Amino acid sequence: MYHVLAVLALLLAPLAAPAQPANITERVTSAAEPRMEGVLISAKKAGSNITHTVVSDAKGEFNFAPAKLEAGQYAITIRAVGFELTAPVTVESKAGKALELKLVRAKDVAAQLTNSEWFISMPGTFEQKRPLMDCMSCHPFEKIARTTYGADKMYESLGRMATYAINTSPDKQQKRVVPRKFDEKTFRNLAAYLATVNRSKGDWQYAFKILPRPKGRATRVLITEYDLPRRTISPHDVMTDKDGIAWYSNFAENTLGRLDPKTGAHTEYTFPNYKPGAATGTLALDQDREGNWWLASMFQTGLIKFDIKTKQFRHYPLPKEIDGKDVQQSMVMAKSTHVDGKVWTTEIARQIVMRLDIATGKYEQFDPFKYALEGSNHSPYGMVADNQNNLYFMDFGDEGMGRIDAKTGQINLYPTPTKRSRPRRAMMDAQGRVWFALFAANKVGMFDPGREEITEWDVPTPYTYPYDVTLDRHGDLWGGSMSSDRIFRMDPKSGKSIEYLLPRPTNVRRGFVDNSTTPVTFWVGSNHGASVIKLEPLD
Repeated sequence: MYHVLAVLALLLAPLAAPAQPANITERVTSAAEPRMEGVLISAKKAGSNITHTVVSDAKGEFNFAPAKLEAGQYAITIRAVGFELTAPVTVESKAGKALELKLVRAKDVAAQLTNSEWFISMPGTFEQKRPLMDCMSCHPFEKIARTTYGADKMYESLGRMATYAINTSPDKQQKRVVPRKFDEKTFRNLAAYLATVNRSKGDWQYAFKILPRPKGRATRVLITEYDLPRRTISPHDVMTDKDGIAWYSNFAENTLGRLDPKTGAHTEYTFPNYKPGAATGTLALDQDREGNWWLASMFQTGLIKFDIKTKQFRHYPLPKEIDGKDVQQSMVMAKSTHVDGKVWTTEIARQIVMRLDIATGKYEQFDPFKYALEGSNHSPYGMVADNQNNLYFMDFGDEGMGRIDAKTGQINLYPTPTKRSRPRRAMMDAQGRVWFALFAANKVGMFDPGREEITEWDVPTPYTYPYDVTLDRHGDLWGGSMSSDRIFRMDPKSGKSIEYLLPRPTNVRRGFVDNSTTPVTFWVGSNHGASVIKLEPLD
């Protein structure tokens, strides 16, 4: 049997000096690879909700010193596709104690593949695989690939999937009040294709293609993961406040979460079920200048404000003439509400943008696509406002972005250079440029308002399908995807990227860069893993 040998040495200060942190160092070797670079090693202290992860370097060595571990007992896990531990490993905090870890070839590599690796491995054309982009919002592709359904039964399954709300996860299924419409021909074709790549004819008839492990700068990172108290929590948007406290929207439940990164302490604030029978949970999270948090309440409809001083929620419901069974508010943009007292949002069912007047509670409607061809698909999505509260929004259903003038209501639309790009989430830098992810194009883009031009960059890994992108104070772009379990860091001047692999399947959504730290830190929620992740580059 093929073994990977690893030796851990625990280097602890004497117990008489508890202020000195513990440390764990290790070298990873194997017969095939004398120095295994890019293996993720995670340590979780008994009784804690915090896991620290480091990555082995080119010599096969790693060190937990940056994590400043407390003395105690730690469970050790690894991530290296194709390998696994022979048994669970626990390390006692005793000075000088060494432990030999033995890794063997994984018995079930399919269980370790990311969605990106399934995309790369499965035979077929890009167009055959394209509809799967929407499947990974709710579950990993492994679930599809392990089925033994033929084309007809697979078609029935796809029809059933259309009845679930998009804020469904493997741990919490939620039905739509109004099932999603779908094109029968598209679903038939997809079902027929999936029957060729699942196990309907026995074992998989294709080889698994595994992405390379991290190398070089991608190994110089510390990843801290904070487990949340319930598997049904789906952190969607994560942001830190001025005190470094992380807040997140819960995609599956009616709560706003607060996490103290220093201690791992977690607090939840719950708001009522405003629309009984509809799916619960929120999507976008934004903060106004006073520090109050705003939530887009999805199928609960309307916008929600959380007063940071009183710790109370206020709901701004939609007017009755709009509030039908299929309405959905995905986005909220409250960054510049101090300018005119207005907050931006979307109404997905009508493919429109809306603006809330906080003082009156009334909503205005803007229809960017009223002159679009009948049957065309549009979906206003990611939003960002400038310092005059003019709005820039992405058209996730198509291939463009738009701008709404806050004073005149004039709407301008700008197509992306890449067709069928489905731009998703966005941010604005200090120069007023809009940076955004082109989800279906596997690119990121930048809109220069002065030139009214869009520039695009390819992300490094095929089938990444970036969900979001944000610019840090050094000019680096950060983003991630629901597909690859990787966070990319790109220099837009050179186009070169670093990709940090995350320690567990993550289903990345909205990312956030905290520019107040040195180095900058990247935050994201594990939407299907019930955790919040902090990534700190070590270079």
